[in-house]
Amino acid sequence: MSKNTLEIIADEVRKCTLCRLSEGRTNAVPGEGDGFAKIMFIGEAPGRSEDQQGRPFVGAAGKLLTEALQEAGLSREDVFITNIVKCRPPNNRVPKEEERSACKPYLERQIALINPKIICILGRTAYESLLEGGSITSNRGRLVKHNNRFYFLTVHPAAIIYNPELKTIFKNDLVNLVNELRKMEEKKGSTMEDYV
Repeated sequence: MSKNTLEIIADEVRKCTLCRLSEGRTNAVPGEGDGFAKIMFIGEAPGRSEDQQGRPFVGAAGKLLTEALQEAGLSREDVFITNIVKCRPPNNRVPKEEERSACKPYLERQIALINPKIICILGRTAYESLLEGGSITSNRGRLVKHNNRFYFLTVHPAAIIYNPELKTIFKNDLVNLVNELRKMEEKKGSTMEDYV
């Protein structure tokens, strides 16, 4: 049996004590979805509902994500959803650099196993962590190539809770994300340069 399956990684995450976030968690949240997903969503960190259930995006932001996925013609079962860090930071604060670093190998292993066609980055923290990016709002809606992977940038669905005007933008972004995937699949024989 492989030493690197999504189940093995999830088990390691649930037992992880590499950073202090493990001390305050109820449940670690490894991520869930299709192990062969063409699209992988990566957010910032679990919130209270996620910490209680051990599942990603199950609170208010998760409902918005699920709704936007459905409108774009996808279900949660079609994609893989996870976060930069796998345990809830106190009071939902932004994860510290050492917490992100401690979790990074888990995320890298998940990405390598799933090997999605597109990684959808949800929000600024994930953008900073994965691509060393800055403002998500000025870069959202774009497909970018980095280290031979494609990343699609959009706002974090939690931002919609505080700024309802972002809801339409987020939903449109996910429709565009699905369209970008379709274009890729139509160009199967093409080279990486054809997409950028």
